[in-house]
Amino acid sequence: MEDYKDIFERLRNGETIPPGDPEASKMREASYATKKLLLRMNQSSDPGEIRDLLGRITGSEIDESTAVFTPLYINCGKHIKIGKNVFINFDCTFLGLGGITIEDDVLIAPKVSLLSEGHPLSPENRHSLVPGHIRIKRNAWIGANATITQGVTIGENSIVAAGAVVTKDVPDNVIAGGIPAKIIKSIIDGERE
Repeated sequence: MEDYKDIFERLRNGETIPPGDPEASKMREASYATKKLLLRMNQSSDPGEIRDLLGRITGSEIDESTAVFTPLYINCGKHIKIGKNVFINFDCTFLGLGGITIEDDVLIAPKVSLLSEGHPLSPENRHSLVPGHIRIKRNAWIGANATITQGVTIGENSIVAAGAVVTKDVPDNVIAGGIPAKIIKSIIDGERE
């Protein structure tokens, strides 16, 4: 079969995965492999070991300027990319099958959920998996207990307020908050608190 794509390539491309997909078991296998590494990572207090194990989960090097406070929960790390000088605080959840990119200088507060996968609204199709890449652009700040849903981009320098549920893209240089999140105000260059 010439045009065959494995399930992870289809997920990365944003294709909906039906419940009876013949490769669905590969997602579970990858999640269990991730969980094995996560158990070790979440028991460690050594920053270097945490970065090393997270690098093994994501399949990419985690720069030593990046800090992760465990516990961190990830279902599958294959499509997660984390930049330099990133700070990820305690108790975050990343559902990564649809892909997550966290660019340089991003701050992620405690209990943030980055959910790059979801399900259709219609009851007949509800067990399908709908992936959508999440991108957190440079120097963004995601507030405590915020949820970012599949397919959303958070703009450069933008802030997502604590507790927000973000279902649509947030442009550069704004503050967004609420459920669902809406733009609250623009961030003026050089503005002081």
